[in-house]
Amino acid sequence: MAETNEYVPPKVWTWSKPSGGRFANINRPIAGPTHEKDLPVGGHPLQLYSLATPNGQKVTIMLEELLALGKSDAQYDAWLINIGEGDQFGSGFVAINPNSKIPAMVDRSGPKPVRVFESGAILLYLAEKFGAFLPNEAALRAECLSWLFWQMGSAPYLGGGFGHFYAYAPTKIEYAIDRFAMETKRLLHVLDRRLGESRYVAGDEYSIADIVIFPWYGGLVEGWLYRAAEFLSVQDYANVLRWSEALLARPAVVRGRMVNRTYGDPAGQLRERHDVGDFETKTQDKIAAGQ
Repeated sequence: MAETNEYVPPKVWTWSKPSGGRFANINRPIAGPTHEKDLPVGGHPLQLYSLATPNGQKVTIMLEELLALGKSDAQYDAWLINIGEGDQFGSGFVAINPNSKIPAMVDRSGPKPVRVFESGAILLYLAEKFGAFLPNEAALRAECLSWLFWQMGSAPYLGGGFGHFYAYAPTKIEYAIDRFAMETKRLLHVLDRRLGESRYVAGDEYSIADIVIFPWYGGLVEGWLYRAAEFLSVQDYANVLRWSEALLARPAVVRGRMVNRTYGDPAGQLRERHDVGDFETKTQDKIAAGQ
């Protein structure tokens, strides 16, 4: 009988060795804090604890867009949570997000602090709190929320599926990459077809649907997410490219992408944000460096 390398799952799975490639040191099958660590608190009503992953960028873009609208109560402190070092497992962070994932936010504007976790929930909370980027008319609101949840539902296929096996897994598995590449291209086609019908994802007006989808799908077609643009033939999705370029022209999107960033061009990194002047200081530093 020929030998086979096919994996046969055990009757009962046990955690016997690290897994997860690049992220093996932070993956574990249990929840809860690993160490005691309080979270810092700044002087603004909104306290954000995050990192500039696609999910983190959603919230900082939203906050910068609200400030651009003149919503002064949307001023915020953005504290860096370094997931590579396990900051998300500190007791203070777990207290505001039991799931130990960024982003997480605390609204301290009222008599009692309100915690909000999961990026989609944070965007919906902020849209309702400030009355912006979420349509009031029932059908338009339903369309917007449908696309919001479309992105949240598709995230595991794009991130933990395609992104992990294509970019981060220690072993390249053809079946896994093919399976999730196929689904990622299907999702890009869904979005492209929709953007062939309307200017923005939920209709004629910019909304939280655009903000929640852009860091993932815009990141794919612009080439910075997983560096997979050629692999996925993103030129085939002309409507997504048109939409992505339109969002990148928005100053609030540019600022939001900088906040809590620890990678890439140093000129595009604002590791923590505590005041609108932090962006001006960054620009002055860039000029001084001759860039």
